Amino acid sequence: MRIRQYQIDAFASRAFEGNPAAVCPLEDWLDDGLLQAIAEENNLSETAFFIPSEKGFKLRWFTPIREVDLCGHATLAAAHVIFEILGYAKQVITFETRSGELFVEKKGKQLEMDFPARRPAPCDISEALVQGLGQRPVEVWAADDYLAVFDSETAVRAIAPNQFLLSRLDLRGIIVTAPGTDVDFVSRFFAPKFGVPEDPVTGSAHCELAPYWANRLGRNILIAKQVSKRGGRIHCEVKADRVRLSGCAVTFMEAEIAF
Repeated sequence: MRIRQYQIDAFASRAFEGNPAAVCPLEDWLDDGLLQAIAEENNLSETAFFIPSEKGFKLRWFTPIREVDLCGHATLAAAHVIFEILGYAKQVITFETRSGELFVEKKGKQLEMDFPARRPAPCDISEALVQGLGQRPVEVWAADDYLAVFDSETAVRAIAPNQFLLSRLDLRGIIVTAPGTDVDFVSRFFAPKFGVPEDPVTGSAHCELAPYWANRLGRNILIAKQVSKRGGRIHCEVKADRVRLSGCAVTFMEAEIAF
C-alpha cells in the first residue's frame, strides 16, 4: 500500500518555523491501529488524516501515542494541503471531527479557523502543578487543560518543567501564559501524557487562551505568540461560543508512505 503524505509547517511564513504536522489524504479510513502506527512512525506532535464527506471532509488527529479530540495546527496543515495542493475550489472547508464541525476559510495567504471556544474556570493551585512547573503561578484556571497564569513573559520563557510530574496531572496538558512584551499574550504548552513534551504552536490551546485574555483585557481581537523554541504567532478573535484563529502555513515536504 502507498499513501501520499505531506509535512506542513503551520502558523509559519517559511520553513522551520511554527509547528510541523504530517497530513495524509485518504479515500477511506484505514484501521485505527495503522493510523496510530503511522503517527508513531512520524514522531511529530500530530499527524492528520482526512477522507471526503458530503459536507467536506472528515478529519482525525493522532499524536505519537493516541488520538485526540481537537488539534489546531494540524487542522491548519490539512486545510493548507486541501487548498494549495489538492486545489479545493470553495472558499471554506467544513471538517467533521470529534469536536463537531470545524471551518477553515481561505483569506489571501491567511487561513482562518473557526473552532469552539473552551472557556476556562478558576481552580485551586495544586502543589503537584507547582512542582511540575518549578514555579508558582499567580492563578490557575482549567478547561481541557490547566491554564497557569504568570505575571511576565520572562517567567513563562524561564519555565523548565518536570515532564514526569506534569504527565501525572489529570487534564490533557498544561498551558502557561502571561502578558506579552510585543503582543497581547504569550504562552507555552506541555502535554507529556499525550507524547508531546512541549508543542511548538498549539491552536487548540488558544481556544482556552483567547476567551481568558479577551475577558481580562476587555476586547475580542488579540495577537498571541507561543514562545517555544520554534515559536509562532496566532491572530485570535472571540465571537460568542466560537474562537477564530488565523495563521499561515508552508509545505516542507511531500512524500509517499510504502508498507
